[in-house]
Amino acid sequence: MVAILLASLVFTALFSCVSAVVGPGTVTGDTAVHDPTMCKDNSGKYWVFSTGVGLEIRTSTDRTAWTKVGLVWPNGASWTDQYTGTSNGALWAPDCTYLNGQFYLYYAASSFGSQNSAIFFAKSSTGLPGSWTNEGLVTSTSSSNNYNAIDPNLIIVNNQWYLSLGSFWTGIKLETLSSSTGKPSSTSVTSLAQRTANNGAIEASVIYQFGSFFYLFTSWDNCCQGTSSTYNIRVGRSSNVAGPYTDQAGVALTSGGGTLVLGTHDNIVGPGGQDLMTDNDGPILVYHYYTSSGSFLGINRLDFSSGWPVVV
Repeated sequence: MVAILLASLVFTALFSCVSAVVGPGTVTGDTAVHDPTMCKDNSGKYWVFSTGVGLEIRTSTDRTAWTKVGLVWPNGASWTDQYTGTSNGALWAPDCTYLNGQFYLYYAASSFGSQNSAIFFAKSSTGLPGSWTNEGLVTSTSSSNNYNAIDPNLIIVNNQWYLSLGSFWTGIKLETLSSSTGKPSSTSVTSLAQRTANNGAIEASVIYQFGSFFYLFTSWDNCCQGTSSTYNIRVGRSSNVAGPYTDQAGVALTSGGGTLVLGTHDNIVGPGGQDLMTDNDGPILVYHYYTSSGSFLGINRLDFSSGWPVVV
């Protein structure tokens, strides 16, 4: 009887370990997103903003069932046209922060393979379509720069605002922002991570503070190719928001380091374009992934108990 009980416990433990890493989270409703960012307002409602013309908005009351409610810019965003190269083009990779009753949203305007890129800033007290105030240009790049101003992510440390950004070229950068304007307070740009493999394919940075460490998450390899996408989520950590960051093997992220957090598995292809938030049940990883039907929202909890994030 004891042997049977022990065998049952071992099987349960093994099954739990296996099932802990397989899913994109249980989500329902309208989940066809790309580059999602999630935040939660003071009423407990969840908001997901994502890439698209006008920047798409979805809401949920339970982090499971999602409804598309409209666009950040339902009347277009003409101030971005010079960077997208078209009238009312798709805007990329928004990043949402909810703070003191206010939504702060950073987002990018560019075109594939171009350094004619810019990051913009918007605010809203409700998050609803058409409620947003355009706060204007934050930073931009051209072919004269050695990095690319897309994929913004805001982190606030002891009331100091920082913005990580970057895609390909010389990788991920960090800028210091003014908390009063939401825009750069210095011309200094700090390098956080860089690859030479696969044409330097690293982007979608997110810095997340947990315990005594800052964790820099990035997406590696190739996005936006449907089920041929090779995107995967990597991480390194540092005791300082500005680095240096190293992976679990001790390799510097500026030298191509990065520990795998989540890659293609089962019918989940090319997870990436990630964001992180803290909810009542702990750290939450949000990302998109591909199936033969398109790009969809994935949500998983993260366990940092080992000192490194593990998808659960």
